[in-house]
Amino acid sequence: MKQGKDDKLTVTVVRDTSDVLAVSEPVNWAVARLAHVLEQQGIELAETALDDQGQITRNATADTLRIMIAGNFDGSAAAESFLIHQEAAEAEGSTSLLHITGADERGLVYAILELADRVRCSEEPLADLIKIDSYSGEPANEIRSISRSFCSEIEDKSWFYDQTFWLEYLTELATHRFNRFHLTLGISYDYGHDPNVQDNYFGFVYPYFLDVPSYQVRVRDMPQEEVSRNLETLQFISREAKRRGIHFQLGLWNHAYQMADSPNELHIIDGVDESNHAVYCRDGLRLLLECCPDIDGVTLRTHYEGGIPEPSHVFWKEVMKGLTACGRTIEIDMHPKGVDEQMLEVALGTGMPVIVSPKFWAEHMGLPYHQAAIRTKELPVATTDRADLMLITNTYRRFTRYGYADYLNDNRRTGVLHRIWPGTQRVLLWGDPAMAAGYGRSSSFCGSLGVELCEPMSFKARKTSGTSGGRELYKEEALQLPGEEWKKFVYTYRVWGRLIYNPEADSAEWMRYLRHEFRKAAPDLEQALAHASRILLLFTTAHLPSASNNYYWPEMYNNLGIVNTGKLSESAFDTPEPHTFGAVSPLDTAIFYGINEFVDDYLQNRLHGKYTPLAVAAWLEELAETAERHLAAADSLIGDQTLANYRRWSVDIAALAGLGHFFAQKLRAGVSYALFEQTGNVQQLREALGSYRSAKTDWQHIINVTQDVYRDDITFGYKAHMKGHWADRMSGIEEDIADMEQVYAQAAAADSRAPLSNESAAAVSFPDISVPPRPILHHEPPQATPKGEAVELRTMLADQSAGLQISLLYRHVNQAEAYVTVPMSNENGVYKAVIPGSYTDSPYPVLYYFELTNEQGAVWLEPGLAANLSNQPYYVLQYQF
Repeated sequence: MKQGKDDKLTVTVVRDTSDVLAVSEPVNWAVARLAHVLEQQGIELAETALDDQGQITRNATADTLRIMIAGNFDGSAAAESFLIHQEAAEAEGSTSLLHITGADERGLVYAILELADRVRCSEEPLADLIKIDSYSGEPANEIRSISRSFCSEIEDKSWFYDQTFWLEYLTELATHRFNRFHLTLGISYDYGHDPNVQDNYFGFVYPYFLDVPSYQVRVRDMPQEEVSRNLETLQFISREAKRRGIHFQLGLWNHAYQMADSPNELHIIDGVDESNHAVYCRDGLRLLLECCPDIDGVTLRTHYEGGIPEPSHVFWKEVMKGLTACGRTIEIDMHPKGVDEQMLEVALGTGMPVIVSPKFWAEHMGLPYHQAAIRTKELPVATTDRADLMLITNTYRRFTRYGYADYLNDNRRTGVLHRIWPGTQRVLLWGDPAMAAGYGRSSSFCGSLGVELCEPMSFKARKTSGTSGGRELYKEEALQLPGEEWKKFVYTYRVWGRLIYNPEADSAEWMRYLRHEFRKAAPDLEQALAHASRILLLFTTAHLPSASNNYYWPEMYNNLGIVNTGKLSESAFDTPEPHTFGAVSPLDTAIFYGINEFVDDYLQNRLHGKYTPLAVAAWLEELAETAERHLAAADSLIGDQTLANYRRWSVDIAALAGLGHFFAQKLRAGVSYALFEQTGNVQQLREALGSYRSAKTDWQHIINVTQDVYRDDITFGYKAHMKGHWADRMSGIEEDIADMEQVYAQAAAADSRAPLSNESAAAVSFPDISVPPRPILHHEPPQATPKGEAVELRTMLADQSAGLQISLLYRHVNQAEAYVTVPMSNENGVYKAVIPGSYTDSPYPVLYYFELTNEQGAVWLEPGLAANLSNQPYYVLQYQF
């Protein structure tokens, strides 16, 4: 149904004016959005209403398509769900009819925006709408949030004040079914860690927006016009979010009015001191909420990094009185690092709904499941040398820093929202439907409310590292998106939002965009980016020098030495001794091996079933090769390889694939070097050098791909390891290789071997320690178990396997606890083990998995990770109530 030159195509929206959902403000906005995209396609949208008898009040016989919009009057549908249903036309050429029903305002908005998105991505929009038979949506997660951070006065003021940006950006979020937006202020620094703070704009928030009556608190030398503009902008942003059916969350991440050890702060706060600090914050919070009636919730960082030394319950009890005084319900979201029972009681005492929002994978993004075990460094300790500052966070609540901790108990009175921190990938494009769907499934883990993603480029220019024009990533002028840098990541928002809403979403929801942008190359680009996007997530999960995003950025990796020269890296404080590449812990210590740990167990013939660094290397290599293969196919189909959007995609896919090759080879080098250290075998050292030199070649490829494409200095902090370009990292790689060559020269001389050549090094292969084909294990997890009763778990093999031994490993869904390991008995091929009633008599669900060992000594985990790495590698036993 292509539109002819003189055709006049019309769509009519029909609503009952007595239907409060159908004529609500968010639905009115969505209809206006649909009208806008139809107009861009040369199609007119008309509106009409139903009369008291349910009849259309005006003649619409010329309509091509009629859309009936109605709320769900019986209340039977799930919140935020919708249905689009086609009623067949009575005769060919007559008006087609689409019925839209929504459970609530958001459901209707999502349905209408679905039509708008199809129109936007179509060459024949009306034909595509008329083809809809039935399409529905129902959310898998109650909260689907995006977080955007203001970190730099010089880089972030432009977008903060830009109303055009907000209109487009918030529309994109609503289109892809994000129902919450979190604007984070005061997150630029971490109190107690960051001396010599300078760019502290919006650090102590209240005086930047308000003059609080009865106080003389001001930002020194700040014009009143700027204060007023800030408030007007916040009112605008929150109002526009509400118009689109988006919950607006304001993050107040810092409450220190003066940063310690910072004599050069650009903005000084006058009029507040210890005597009025808490009451001023109380009254400032109340007034801010009164002035911005569309703020739905407030996120607070209540531990010491937010500027208030621990314990701080008295301070926060006073401040939270401002919430209760504002006259409406405000959701309290507490960043839970260091949150104890007393702090929870302070928040719950307000009578407001309370959420705790733990980090999903420390300050990074890993595979889409919750870590089966946290690092040893996260476990509780008895004392801290900073009892004056971090008495709670750094001792008995230490394990709340980088996972769900003990918050997922059945007795909880708070919601739990998981936040994905911006450490792993900040600049390069991300978009994998399998990973996004995995997160969609895992975000409701044990009754959790959902997930919040710190969006791409989060923390850009943090810690006074901003430069004029610095939010622009590209040096190549043709690729620049001045003032619209976020649009590089529109595919990320699409894939993430839609698959968090529905992990089983049809691929048409993202393929329509790809086909519109890339035509015949779309399927290959989908696969290329999908495989490339798994690389850093896998590597982060398997290898984590630091849980802090301030000290580890694998996307622009600052080389960590394999050779122990005594020189400490920036992540040494967070890496086990001797602080080398081989000593690094996995982020998930139950599912993955560290390098030195693996080599120790391999040489002692006591391997567990965890994935080895060599298995991870093989995965990385396969992901990189698959991405490159599909990118090559896309190159042959795209037609014009100079198209800006295609160039952005192809450069980033190539860079990610290069990272996959590099990390694969460096892991192999690390294993070989650890074998040399343990055995003195110079052949292992030769292999380590060969792999490391290959890794250097792979890094040079990344440089070649990104040189003169990206800016020479991309900043996420002022320290060298948090800024710069991939080219800056080569010297660290070369230095470590030179150190290894020196070790080799000494070892080879002692071993009387011939000097190493590049050719002989490249030809060396690793010892074969791969796992042979595994038998298929059948296990049906119990659906629900009465609390306090013993649970017998059974599993069996599809084929008998002589000598196979199976152990059951289980622990409570409490990350401070260790696993219990029980050998399973074998009765006629059925393996059994019991979790006792004394263990299930607990407020925590039980997490478990199996470790299998065959006669040949091969050992592995079940269920383990699927081929696309998107599943949960363990089972969870829920209780029956």
